Amino acid sequence: MTPHPLLERLHHGLIVSCQAEPHEPLHGAAYMAAMARAAAAGGAVAIRANGPADVAAIRAAVNLPIIGIYKVDLPGFQVRITPTLDHARQVAAAGAELIALDATARPHPEGVAVAELIARVRETTGCPVVADVATVEEGLAAAAAGAEAVATTLAGYTDRMYPSGDSPPQEGPDLELVRQLALLLPVPLVAEGRIATPQQAARALALGAYAVVVGSAITRPQWITARFVARLKENR
Repeated sequence: MTPHPLLERLHHGLIVSCQAEPHEPLHGAAYMAAMARAAAAGGAVAIRANGPADVAAIRAAVNLPIIGIYKVDLPGFQVRITPTLDHARQVAAAGAELIALDATARPHPEGVAVAELIARVRETTGCPVVADVATVEEGLAAAAAGAEAVATTLAGYTDRMYPSGDSPPQEGPDLELVRQLALLLPVPLVAEGRIATPQQAARALALGAYAVVVGSAITRPQWITARFVARLKENR
């Protein structure tokens, strides 16, 4: 299957996830736009961004494809990455060209099945869908439902949340999942999740990933600092 033209621009490239939680020092659209400019200057092929405000600010700042998500906590549900069609509409309207959403087997709001949500988002926004999954089965199901790409974003984050879709916590990236999905998927696979070094990113590509997303290791100074501090403490 020939990848969507937007995805062709990402082939073997680095996508930088520019996100900050409300409690973090760099939270805010202006900061994320500056981070996106820095990523673009460094050679990133795309940006992954959260929420309409950040997406709009980044769209005005850089001429790169934006993978838009909308993180929101809804009572009674574990899914929080673009959980509904309305959230997808909002980030698309803000300037995202691709929409990423939670495509795990966990229950979704409004009683909408994952396959139906993927179809609705594609039809309503006209944007290619990147399905964030945690397991091989979820990745294959998302591709069969029409997702233009699959990402390993949620690997290691669904253990104990939904028994039939377990993906136990792990310290590093789930490169075994990358390997398996790359062999089986008819659509591009994006490696994402706990990729902390250039070596890990290169390994993901060697295992068949179409592109790689890196977030914290590039865009979260407090996390990067804490890693250095922890390592120095080990030598005391």
